[in-house]
Amino acid sequence: QVQLVESGGGLVQAGGSLRLSCAASGRTFSSYAMGWFRQAPGKERELVAAISVSGSITYYRNSGEGRFTISRDNAKNTAYLQMNSLKPEDTAVYYCAANSGSLYDRTGYNYWGQGTQVTVSS
Repeated sequence: QVQLVESGGGLVQAGGSLRLSCAASGRTFSSYAMGWFRQAPGKERELVAAISVSGSITYYRNSGEGRFTISRDNAKNTAYLQMNSLKPEDTAVYYCAANSGSLYDRTGYNYWGQGTQVTVSS
């Protein structure tokens, strides 16, 4: 089992930045690909970014290209999502999730954090 806890969300003006953190418990963190998802009210949860076990492979939604950076520090059992140039449409609850398989497999994210709210004001 992997316990995930997100932090770092909050209220930010458009154009601002936030860094989300996902702290994982247990020694198995380094065995999982990690993903960041977001969900706005009335919308489906979407994959924002993902990173492989070693951190050598990353994935981003087109909407996050050049603005979002996913990273991980396996020694600290922590994954991060750096978000720059935030836009109101980025407003959502952001979740981190762990995947024992491919970072591209949406259905493989079986462990989820509780979410952290990101609100971008105009």
